[in-house]
Amino acid sequence: MSLLAVGVSHQTAPLALLEQFAMTTDDRVKALHELVESDHVSEAVVLATCNRIEVFAEVERFHGGVTDVSRVLARQAGATVEELSPYVTVHYEDQALTHLFSVAAGLDSMVVGETQVLGQLRAAYALAREEGTVGRALHPVAQRALRVGKRVHSETGIDKAGASLVSVALDRVESRTGSLRDRVVLVVGAGSMGALAATTLARRGAAVVVSSRTEATAARLADSVGGRMAELSRLPQELAEADVLVTCTGASGLVVGTDVVAEALADRAGRPLVVVDLALPRDVDPDVAALPGVHVVDLALLQGERASGTAGPDAVGAADVAAARALIETETALLRVERQAAEVAPTVSALRSQAAEVVDAELLRLSGRLPDLDARARAEVARTVHRVVDKLLHEPTVRVKELAGSPGGTDYAGALRALFGLGIDAAVDVEAASLAEAVAGDPERPGGPT
Repeated sequence: MSLLAVGVSHQTAPLALLEQFAMTTDDRVKALHELVESDHVSEAVVLATCNRIEVFAEVERFHGGVTDVSRVLARQAGATVEELSPYVTVHYEDQALTHLFSVAAGLDSMVVGETQVLGQLRAAYALAREEGTVGRALHPVAQRALRVGKRVHSETGIDKAGASLVSVALDRVESRTGSLRDRVVLVVGAGSMGALAATTLARRGAAVVVSSRTEATAARLADSVGGRMAELSRLPQELAEADVLVTCTGASGLVVGTDVVAEALADRAGRPLVVVDLALPRDVDPDVAALPGVHVVDLALLQGERASGTAGPDAVGAADVAAARALIETETALLRVERQAAEVAPTVSALRSQAAEVVDAELLRLSGRLPDLDARARAEVARTVHRVVDKLLHEPTVRVKELAGSPGGTDYAGALRALFGLGIDAAVDVEAASLAEAVAGDPERPGGPT
């Protein structure tokens, strides 16, 4: 079994394609089960954010795994595998680990060093765990990725530029309008991104108005930032009064049409309006950008600025990035050794179990042949035989564990299985125990280690 990462992100794909991948929770659940029910994928986690969709999977075969994952991604995007292939990135084994750790650390984000993706990865892992699509292989991988992300942010200086996408977009707004202090900003959407936007705006001194399909949620968010709630039905009237509109809903279609903005502009007496659309798929009709007095900041603009090197997020110091990458490289090497050791552990356990069964059978036969042997002598014989077997197995089992961390090290486990005639069934109980240990050791589970 091997780790595979297949996905599409802002690094390779245009925003229009990323919009086709917008996924609800039900979509993610469906994709998870499609993946693990395919021919070559045994475990899977789906990470879907506003600028990426990636599948991290444990697969039996590289090419078969890539094909299975690509088919699921293509179905979600409403495209063919061939149409999707120019935009897909594929990472395997060590490269997949390094990529996952880089994503968790915010190094692969549109805003380098941002922390929101770490929470999104945690949620993706939690969903996969609830759906039973992670097991012995991916539990430790996902847990290590979460720890690596935390370590990078706590032990390097990457947080100095680790602003959220919201902060970067608002910086872009302020470069055009000046300070947002005392400006009226209408936030449409009260989910995690909406809450982040409202909180960031409040810190900048803006007068925040929150609107959402769920009025109770909007009211709670507005109260938490000292703002007010507005009914979504009053969107044109609220837009007429606002200086800035920030949209970040989870809707599958447009929320703010051109007609709504045009109606608001008629009551603004020529005052300009800045629209910040951080949703994927987008909330605001693209034609709004053509209306007089309207300036739009959206993911496509931020993606373009990042690609051209003019965006602020890339101002992370080279030393901070180098420190983060060094930490990731170390953690990748450590986890590689652990994964390879875990692969040989069932073989070692099966060998010892087989040896114990042989010893027990021979001792039982001895009891039948020498029924008059006293208990003390019988116990001494048993201890002696066990010691001999343990000494004979000690060196090969220790060496196979040591060699597991070297290139091709798991081949030694295969040699042991062939030499001693070990079947895979002997390792089932060990694998089950390993899975139980992985879940019990999950730092994200209540009561887990910290």
